[in-house]
Amino acid sequence: MAILLNIETATTNCSVSVSKEGKTIALKEDSRNGYSHAEKLHVFIDEMLTEASLKRNNIDAIAVSKGPGSYTGLRIGVSAAKGLSFALNKPLISVPTLEALAQQVHCENGIIVAMLDARRMEVYSAIYDSKYNVIRETQAQILNENSFSEYLGKQKVYFIGNGVEKTKELIRHPNAVFIEDKLPSANEMSVLAYNKYKISDIEDVAYFEPYYLKDFVALKPKNS
Repeated sequence: MAILLNIETATTNCSVSVSKEGKTIALKEDSRNGYSHAEKLHVFIDEMLTEASLKRNNIDAIAVSKGPGSYTGLRIGVSAAKGLSFALNKPLISVPTLEALAQQVHCENGIIVAMLDARRMEVYSAIYDSKYNVIRETQAQILNENSFSEYLGKQKVYFIGNGVEKTKELIRHPNAVFIEDKLPSANEMSVLAYNKYKISDIEDVAYFEPYYLKDFVALKPKNS
């Protein structure tokens, strides 16, 4: 029976789950206090293993959300996952952040646009059908009133993620469905990570890096 530890830190949601055979059996997350991952992540990991009555060496693999998302959040999550993978000699599995986010939408028809807020009017987005098959890979895009018009003209489009807030201010279409206040979670990672585990789709711990999508740009301090 495969037991996986799943780590999601791509946004303000610090989220950890433990799963068995792709089913979440323990979940803890907190998105209320900004980027507190450095303080909370390892505490959450220990608490979830205790709740599931497991020790670290009971884990069969560690899965981590690989991005896109916050540079700092992804760096903390991936560093923790790689450290555990190396220390425990367990496989490392990466899960696309937007694919896990899309799993929160349940619809019989239409398409799903999973989106995360980026700078200004930009979002990171990927598009899936109702069965979570990829229609369009992850991109960084600048929003305008015509964004996603080729999809909206044909069917319902379900927008989800913290990019929704600025998207709904621009797009006014009867086929647009905005699902608000949702962030990527380790809960939906469970099945995706397990599917990868079954086929040994794992990462090289030494060389794996988060998928930042864009280069990190440090802001210059203002002159005093």
